[in-house]
Amino acid sequence: MRPVAVCVFPGQGSQRVGMARDLVEAFPVARRTFEEAEDRLGTGLSRLCFSGPEETLRLTEHAQPALLTASVAAYRVLAESTGLVPAALAGHSLGEWSALVAAGALDLGDAVVGVRERGRLMQEAVPPGEGAMAAVLGLDADVVAALCAEAAEGDVVVPANLNGGGQVVVAGHARAVARLVALGTTRKARAQLLPVSAPFHCPLMAPAADGLARHLAGVGFREPRIPVFTSVEARPVRAAAEIRELLVRQVTAPVRWDETVRALAATGATVAFEVGPGRVLSGLVKRIAPGLATVPAGDVAGIESARGVLAA
Repeated sequence: MRPVAVCVFPGQGSQRVGMARDLVEAFPVARRTFEEAEDRLGTGLSRLCFSGPEETLRLTEHAQPALLTASVAAYRVLAESTGLVPAALAGHSLGEWSALVAAGALDLGDAVVGVRERGRLMQEAVPPGEGAMAAVLGLDADVVAALCAEAAEGDVVVPANLNGGGQVVVAGHARAVARLVALGTTRKARAQLLPVSAPFHCPLMAPAADGLARHLAGVGFREPRIPVFTSVEARPVRAAAEIRELLVRQVTAPVRWDETVRALAATGATVAFEVGPGRVLSGLVKRIAPGLATVPAGDVAGIESARGVLAA
């Protein structure tokens, strides 16, 4: 019996120099995807993805459209070469935009322009050095939330990514995050600062959310052809009218990835394809839903593996 498949799309941090180059060389649909994105952006996106430099690709306003385009290219190759129609889609933060494009709810051109603006707004929302993020490993989400309340001392520090498997990322004012890291180590948890340029998914991103709302007011959305599980509410979004609001809320809301993956597994899915560079989400899915097989499918080798799984 053919597996019941869902697709998950990675967020910022999974980008790398060289991503999607093999797909573009092997599949015309991937090449057309990059051309479509470049035509709308007016930039040499493929050159940045394939050759770098890495420090430029890592900048938020470049990383987001680059990763989105690479992920959509991989999805189009996967769908075209296997005939896959997933039961559902989801994305981690930025990856939710990739999922919406894959579901036909948002045009690729509108998406790459939108995430470039999103990245710029997020970068500008907090002055350099004032915000930070840290990963806390080995504590439950409710314990981390309590530690955040203890560490805040009038500043902002909150859970930002509820990644499951004992991994919670926090974000907020740099001094409050530093206090949280110190508290975490006293509770025998591993806590470390992350090399990010801004404190994403926390109330400090409110100016970015306001700017994104203004930008998205002029963008058209359609009803998704495939259910997209939003990480803001860990449920499928089916109405076009909801999408704009959820993308704005996502900027300041925590990524409820643990709940999102559990909801995907509850649909009866048997395999999750990670569609885009890397395998970060595959690792998280394995810890959250061990019964859900995972296949990284962001390059030619991954597409071949996916084809084999779907043919079994």
